[in-house]
Amino acid sequence: MDPWHTLRALPAAIIDMDGVLWAGDRPLPGLAAFFDALRARQVRFVLATNNASRTPEQFVAKLAGMGVAVSAAEVLTSAQATALYLREQPPAANDGRQPGRVFAIGDQGVRQALCEAGFDLCELYDLAAGTVVCGMDLGLSWDKLATATLNIRAGARFVGTNPDVTLPTERGITHGNGAILGALQIATGVAPVIVGKPEPIMFQQALRRLGTTAAETVVIGDRLDTDILGAVRAGLPSLLVLSGISQPADLATAASRPTWVLPSIVELSALLLGQLPASALEPLAALQAHGRP
Repeated sequence: MDPWHTLRALPAAIIDMDGVLWAGDRPLPGLAAFFDALRARQVRFVLATNNASRTPEQFVAKLAGMGVAVSAAEVLTSAQATALYLREQPPAANDGRQPGRVFAIGDQGVRQALCEAGFDLCELYDLAAGTVVCGMDLGLSWDKLATATLNIRAGARFVGTNPDVTLPTERGITHGNGAILGALQIATGVAPVIVGKPEPIMFQQALRRLGTTAAETVVIGDRLDTDILGAVRAGLPSLLVLSGISQPADLATAASRPTWVLPSIVELSALLLGQLPASALEPLAALQAHGRP
């Protein structure tokens, strides 16, 4: 039986961005053709990223600069997912701390998402936050870390947008938000609640936006520890592309394995359109042996 038949038939996809569509500001090969294939096959999609630093509008503009048109409604960032999670599950009042007040470590994507959800952002050394939210922050400072630490130690809920310890960029792999969370956890003794991948929260929000079930939706990502693990936890089939963080050697010891494996979105586009040459099927079949039965 064709191992790709089910993948081609799925009507919806939750697609990661960093390492799948681009590396830093460099588009990966086949980017525009991939979206052409999705549109041609009428595959609904949400671009779900753990990157909380940018707003949906900034991601739309970034893709537009790479020749791809998407709408803000087709983008779901971990910052948006975190704001929605906090709105749906606000913390209880605690020693004068107000549930609607948040101290945020993060760039514009985090701050905008929280403000649009109705939260009041605390300034530096305001120690009355009900929640501390930590996302990737290119302007991270000692004062921000100190304010977050003081609030958490005083009882504020600690929430991380995502746990990625590394981030692929055009210069190579650098530290990610998980490294910042680790510093705060060591300083406070409090582990954060994680909203982004690999936790199921963000996948469940994406499914609600798509209006599809888990069985109808494939997760496409480049990381075994977030994209693929998250898909397994949320009960979704998954496709690992080897254009980002995880590589074939990692599959041998992975606790969570993808349903399918492909080198990149180039091969995926060809599969979706039925244009993959027969000469490519044998090496792909060998790669697919790493996937889940």
